[in-house]
Formats: sequence, C-alpha cells, structure tokens
Amino acid sequence: MIQVLSRSPQGKHLPMQPFVMPDFYMPYPARINPNMERSREHSTAWARRMGMLDAPKPGGGLIWDETDLARMDYGLMCAYTHPDCDGPTLDLITDWYVWVFFFDDQFLEQFKYSRDIRAAKAYVDRLELFMTTDETPPEPENAAEAGLKDLWERTVPAMSDEWRRRFTISTHNLMVESMWELDNIDRGRIANPIEYVQMRRRVGGAPWSANLVEYAAGAEVLGRLAGTRPMRVLSDTFSDGVHLRNDLFSYQREVQEEGENSNAVLVFERFFDCPTQDAAELVNDLLTSRLQQFETTALAEVPGLLAERAASAAEQAAVAAYVKGLQDWQSGGHQWHARSSRYMNGGLASGPTGLGTAAATLAMGVRHRSRQHSHRPFEPVGPLPLPELHMPFPIRTSPHLDQARENSVGWARRMGFFDSVPGVEAGGIWDERRFVGLDLAHCASMIHADASPEQLDLSTDWLSWGTYGDDYYPVVFGATRNLPAAKACGDRLPAFMPVDDDGLVPEPANPLERGLADLWRRTAGSMAPDARRQFRAAVEDMITSWLWELTNQALGRVPDPIDYVEMRRKTFGADMTSSLSRLARPGDVPPEIYRTRVMHELDTAAQDYACFTNDLFSYQKEIEFEGENHNLVLVIENFLGVDRLTARDITAELMTARMQEFEYIVANDLPAMFAELDLDEDVRETLTRHADGLKDWMAGVLEWHRRCVRYTEPELLRLRDEATGFSFLPTGLGTSAVRVPARHEHLP
Repeated sequence: MIQVLSRSPQGKHLPMQPFVMPDFYMPYPARINPNMERSREHSTAWARRMGMLDAPKPGGGLIWDETDLARMDYGLMCAYTHPDCDGPTLDLITDWYVWVFFFDDQFLEQFKYSRDIRAAKAYVDRLELFMTTDETPPEPENAAEAGLKDLWERTVPAMSDEWRRRFTISTHNLMVESMWELDNIDRGRIANPIEYVQMRRRVGGAPWSANLVEYAAGAEVLGRLAGTRPMRVLSDTFSDGVHLRNDLFSYQREVQEEGENSNAVLVFERFFDCPTQDAAELVNDLLTSRLQQFETTALAEVPGLLAERAASAAEQAAVAAYVKGLQDWQSGGHQWHARSSRYMNGGLASGPTGLGTAAATLAMGVRHRSRQHSHRPFEPVGPLPLPELHMPFPIRTSPHLDQARENSVGWARRMGFFDSVPGVEAGGIWDERRFVGLDLAHCASMIHADASPEQLDLSTDWLSWGTYGDDYYPVVFGATRNLPAAKACGDRLPAFMPVDDDGLVPEPANPLERGLADLWRRTAGSMAPDARRQFRAAVEDMITSWLWELTNQALGRVPDPIDYVEMRRKTFGADMTSSLSRLARPGDVPPEIYRTRVMHELDTAAQDYACFTNDLFSYQKEIEFEGENHNLVLVIENFLGVDRLTARDITAELMTARMQEFEYIVANDLPAMFAELDLDEDVRETLTRHADGLKDWMAGVLEWHRRCVRYTEPELLRLRDEATGFSFLPTGLGTSAVRVPARHEHLP
C-alpha cells in the first residue's frame, strides 16, 4: 500500500505526495548557461516544426502542446546540465532532450496504456532505420521519426566512427528496452534490485546523456580509454546517479498516475517489503553511494589510468572536460528536477544554496564515507547459519571425476602450486592436503558433467589456477600492501595468453605464470581467434579484479554495493568458469547475440547466484579468519546498518530473486528472442545448451560448497593452528585471503 504523507519536515503542505523527499548529497554547485533563452525559443520552434506539438493521443487530445513544453522547460534543463557550451551546441543538445522526452511520452500514450506489444515493436524497429550513415533513411511518418532523422544528420558528422557506434548503441538501448518495461507492465512484474539497476542503464538513457556530454564539451573519450574500468565506472555511476534521482522525483507521476512499475522506489518497496518513505530513503542512500563512487574513481583511478596509458596532453584534457561535464550534469539535473512541473518537488528547496546547505551536504558525505571505512577486520563472528536456498535444478556429475581428482594433484604439483614462493615465510600458498581438501575436480565434474576426460581435466586445472591466483595475490602482496608489485604481476600475465598461434611467451617466473602458460597452450589451440580474445578478456578481468580487492583492502574500504556486485562476478571468475562449458559444448553463435539484454541478464543472474552462494558459505572464513571486506553479507551489513543474520537473509532473497529471473528468462524471454531474431535451429540449440550449462553450473557450485571442507570451522581452526608466525589462509573459489599475524586476540 502506498503511504501518503501530507506534510514535509518543515511543515509545508504537500498534497498527496507519497513520501517526503530525502536530503540529497550534491557537492557540486549548479550553474546555468547564458544561452538558455535562445535555446528555449529554438527548441520550441523545432518541436513545432517536427510535429511534436500537434501529435495526437490515441484517445483524443495531444501528447504535448506548447504550454506543456514550456512548463517542462527542457531549455532550462539543458542550460543547467551543459552550462559552458556555446549557443548552437546548446540548441542541438536541447533538441535531443525534447526528442527523447517526447518519445517517452508518446510511447506511454500509444503502447504502454494499451499494452500493444506488437505495434510497439514495429514502431521501435522503424525508428532504428533513421540512425544510419550508410543508407538513405525512409521518409518520416511521425514526429518521433522526423525529430530523430533531423538530429542524427546534425550530430554524427562531427564525431568519430567509434563515438557514433557507442551513441548508436545507447540510442538503440533506450528505445528498444522500452519493450522490457512494456512487457513487465503487461505481466504485472516488478524487477529485482540488481536486474533493475542493470536494465535502467539501458532503458533510462543516462549512458546516452554521457555520450552527449562528450559532444557538448568537445571532449570525446578515445576508444583505448573508453573501455577501461575507470571510464566504465564513471559512466555507470553517472547513469545510476541520474536514474536514481529521477526515480525519486518521478515516483508520484510514474507509479501513482501512469501505472509504471520501472522505478527504484517501487522496486525497493516491494523487495524489502517496506513503507514507501523507507524505500525512498534507501534509494537516496544508494544514490549517495554511487555519487561518491564516481568521485573516488575520478580522483583515484582515472589519474592512474592516464599515467599507465601514457595519455597525451590532449587526451588528458578531454578526460578532465568529460568528468567535469558529468559533474555539471548531476548538479544541473538535480536543480531542474527541483523546478520542473514534470516531477514531484513540493516542499523541496529549488536548489542547494548557502553555507548551511553546503555544510549539510558535507556532513552527509562524511557520514557515508566513514561508514564505508568503519569495518573492524577479524571480528569473531562464528559460523553463519545458512538459510534454505532456492535451487530448482538437479545435480549431475561426470563419470570421470576420480581420474580428474588424481590428475589435478599431479598437475598442481608440476606447476609448483605446493612450492615455496617469495614473500611467504614458511612453505607455499598451498600444500597437497589443502589442495585435496579443495576438491576442485568435484566442482568441475558437476559444472561440466558432459565433458570428456581431457575437457574435465582442463576445467579442473582452470579452476585450480584461478583459485591459486586468487590466494596468491593477497598472500604475496596483501600483507605488505605492495600494490605496485601486484600490478606488475598482473601486467605480465596476459603475455602468457597470445591470441596468434605463433605468439611468443616469456619464460614463466613463478607458479602462477607457469600454470597459465600451460593452460593457454592446452585451451587456445581449438578456439577461433574471436573466441580466444573473449576468453582471454574473461581471464584478464579476473586478474585485474584481484588488484581491485587489494586496493580496497589497503584502504580499509567496504565496497559500494553496486560496484561490489559487478566486480564480484570478476573476482569469482564467473565469466571464465561459466564459459568453460562452451569449450565442452561448442557452437557457432553470432557474438552480437550474447550482447542482447536476454543473454546478458541470463548470464549475470546465474553468475550472481553462484557468487552470492560463495559469500554465504565463506562468511566466517573471510570476516573472522582473513579480515576480508569483500563479502556481500558484510556489504549489506555495512550499507543498510543491519546485523549479519538480516544481511544473510537479504543475500538469500537476492539469490532467490536472481534464480527466479533466470527461470523466467529461460521460460519466456529466450523463446521470444529465438522467434524475434528468427534464429536458425543450430543457434537455438547452442543457446539452449548454454542455458542448460548455466543450470549445471549453479547447481554444481552450490553442491561443491556444501560438500567442501574449506568453509567449515574445524578446517579453519586446523589451518590457523598449523600456521606459525603468520597465518596465510588460502581461500575457495572466488574469495580472497589476507596474510595476517596469528594473534589470538583477534580470534574467538
């Protein structure tokens, strides 16, 4: 039930507002472009010329008239969000926003109310024809088509081919993924929080806005930088900030008036089963966290990236202008939301002004950052009682398990996994007993039950290598906080994965390099070049994520929830381990199919289930024995301020939600995609096998955790008692270890 409040904390009357607006964290002052008035006039004339001010609603009346457009005031919005560009540029940017809001409102009137999915798809498919530089588009038949054709011709000639591709994808997403929203409305389905954040980026348009920031600032980010983690995080945190803020302001309009169900406040309200006011506060807390993640990335990670890539002065200036442009958009967008008639903003100040407001914003930011750094490592937490976990798929096991177990021990010994390594006072990362206790062959035998003996050996060895590497980094580099040495180690590893058949590799200098060189030689030979590049990228992502963990550990920082979930897939090696099944079940699928919403959500839902499984089972091991701060249960404890049992239950509920989403996609979205894209039978069969492989993967990962001795308290105590001088406990699949002094005051 929607909670209706009538008064703000200041006592102002707020008729029918569903919640009191929270206090916002906004450290950047809003500024306004002096060309605002000309762009207001220009955009009104342009909208009239494109036919947007006389476009009819299906039931009578107009989508917009001139009064509506003036009241929403997109000229003001763009003047706030792009305060420094010249007049003609501001005119073009404002026209783009007039178009995108018109498209959103027209789509609502024509298709969301009527639930006419077939007509909506035809409408969106035809719009895509106007985003072309190679072919002549058709003659526009409505205002949205006329506007897109005009804007495309005025914009893309000034930008590079690489920018055009990125802008095409983001424009495509915000149009096409409106079908996801429409389908959810039709089915009365509300997304889970992780799905919502991911999909909101595609359908909400903020990545598209980030592309336009590049245009407006004259600061195109070159391709060699655009795909890196720091630049990707800047775009994602910007997008999340824009969307979460918009959801707070638009809840009344979208949920109460229009019947929308794609809104973060509603998503949190349903998932956490809490009042609307509490859900709004949670959304605002997440918004604050994402803004501060943006700041951390801009100030700490981006300078390191520019130095590492030896960016030219022009490239550095472009990145700086881009970051500033994104900051201007956040502060200006907030100011516009506070003033526009389109949104709920009663009782809210028109913008943060004055010394007192600045102090309140500073205090809010300090509180959030201090909470991130307040976790005390090695707290005695005891075993975490595990709840019932939703697992609808059966366990299958390879008949070659026993042989794989025997072979894996021999392989690990030959690679040097049981040898002493520099930086470890006594012995190596592992000994044979510990390795046998891991029983990674058992895990491989369940996630690749149909593999041949050779394929099962290969899968087992990849799991062994990934787990060894995940243990190697914190043991060798973590205690001394030697981040430069860890980075140098990671920078060398890709050299052992040449894409070309005749690629030379250096002489391995340690067990980690020796194991990777051997695995790549055994794996890459049967793969096509594109498949090699994709698999290599998955391995590289896992390697770089180990450094991310070490960095957070060195700073004593509990990660932002969204950054944690997205990086957890990499630290777990989810892309690498789940894609191993494709080696056992090859098939020729066009790469763009794997980039669709359906396949992305299918894969990430399965990956999150497996990652969160590990976090539940490894909680005591990581928090109490290793001093870790990379565990979803802890991240939820820290972010929500709840106890470990409540955080455990939320983790389990997220696992259930992601599993149910996975089941829904397999039953509904996957067959619909087959028909929509008219995929041939071979491709359908390959993708169906891929989904079946993910079922085996999730079931196998859960069963391995249930059977593996690694996470039991007796084993943890045995390893601690064996350690002399220093405790360097290794970890299981996808977790991290930290070498710490074995002082009993840290232990129960």
